Amino acid sequence: MLLGSIILYLIATVLVGYWAARRVKTSGDFMLAGRSLPVLLSSAALFATWFGSETVFGASSEFLKGGLYSVIEDPFGAALCLVLFGLFFARKLYNMNLLTLGDFFKVRFGARAELIASIFLAPPYAGYIAAQLVAMGLILHVVTGLAVWQGVLISAGVVTFYTYVGGMWAISITDFIQSIIIILGLLVLAVVLSDKAGGVMKVIHDVRPENFRFLPAPEWKEVTSYLAAWSVLGLGSIPSQDVFQRAMSSGSARTAVRSCYYAAILYLTVAMLPLFISLCTRQLYPDFVNGDTQLSLPNMVLSHTSLGIQVLFFGSLLSAIMSTTSSAILAPAAIFSENLIRPLMKTKLSDERMLLLTRLSVLLFSGVATVMACMRSNIYDLVGESSILSLVTLFAALVLGLYWKKASSAGAILSMVAGCLAWIVFEFVIATGMPALVPATLISIISMVLGSLFWPGNGGSQLSASSKP
Repeated sequence: MLLGSIILYLIATVLVGYWAARRVKTSGDFMLAGRSLPVLLSSAALFATWFGSETVFGASSEFLKGGLYSVIEDPFGAALCLVLFGLFFARKLYNMNLLTLGDFFKVRFGARAELIASIFLAPPYAGYIAAQLVAMGLILHVVTGLAVWQGVLISAGVVTFYTYVGGMWAISITDFIQSIIIILGLLVLAVVLSDKAGGVMKVIHDVRPENFRFLPAPEWKEVTSYLAAWSVLGLGSIPSQDVFQRAMSSGSARTAVRSCYYAAILYLTVAMLPLFISLCTRQLYPDFVNGDTQLSLPNMVLSHTSLGIQVLFFGSLLSAIMSTTSSAILAPAAIFSENLIRPLMKTKLSDERMLLLTRLSVLLFSGVATVMACMRSNIYDLVGESSILSLVTLFAALVLGLYWKKASSAGAILSMVAGCLAWIVFEFVIATGMPALVPATLISIISMVLGSLFWPGNGGSQLSASSKP
């Protein structure tokens, strides 16, 4: 019955995506849903940006190992990203009428900066997509006994299909439906387990106080690591195509800003449920948290809950992961086709051919991520690694490009290249005792400032509300 419910759910999702494909007429419809989403769909899409495997499997697993202090990156850093994007970026970027984030670098800094930025924008998504596919593979492994790699292949096929045919329209509509299922499934499971454990206060009272530590000790290295954890998603995901495309799909700049705030509140609230559920699991069924803690929740649900709860839980898991995966596949595909391939074409592409190119790019990135997912299995690490590159290469150029008139094309390129090289050096060559992203980000910012002051020539146009790619 459970397997049948999962199969029906996957089929229904594919059908919704296929239905949404009727709205896709242009590449703009495919990438940004025609910039027409109302606040409910836009908020649901932004909420679903990261609410996938890392939040449900990865964060709950890390929380059991090290308490609240171990999950600063997600959900807290992720919620911070949405708030900051709404405060400082959504309105400005929306008014530029851009198709991709790579277009910002073309408009502001010129074609060369666009090419380099796009190289740093697209590849990190492979690891992020792989993490979601691993999670779906784990679910199918627990439910059906299939090998994880087989579950990965099935999951990749389903998500890739409805993303390929429906683009951002399919993603937005399925995100809204899936968000409802996520909240309902996790809430019901939390209530049931809490009741078995003696209530919320009893569960919390039995947790060791150190597991609720939220602030770092007053030591330089620990403070640095703490700030780095906030920054991985909190700052590193600001210059990312998936956040950009979800916010820019809104019907207006005001809707984009409001959706960021609503999504941040919803994300931080709902993300507490998997953490609480993991505490209940440890208290009620401690044997399930030994070994691979990524599998503790699904194994516990299968062994100790009714069929109805199982259907809700696994439905919410699949909803969370599929909604995240689909957007993560579309994001690099849009960058790859619009900002890497299109500028290299000698002849101008029609919009029909551009749409086909973007869809083929969806297949490319899905294929690469599927191979990665079959080779690695640590969800939390895969997701974290995918955000660091954006922080050390693109954050400074985006922020200063928006808010500093003297920011130049040379400064942006120097910032991106220097940040990447610095991260490689501090990560693999020089041990500083602090996360490599900290000195690399500082070097990126300094390079942006110095490069702009010494080489003030600008390869793009001056920033304005009416700028277009």
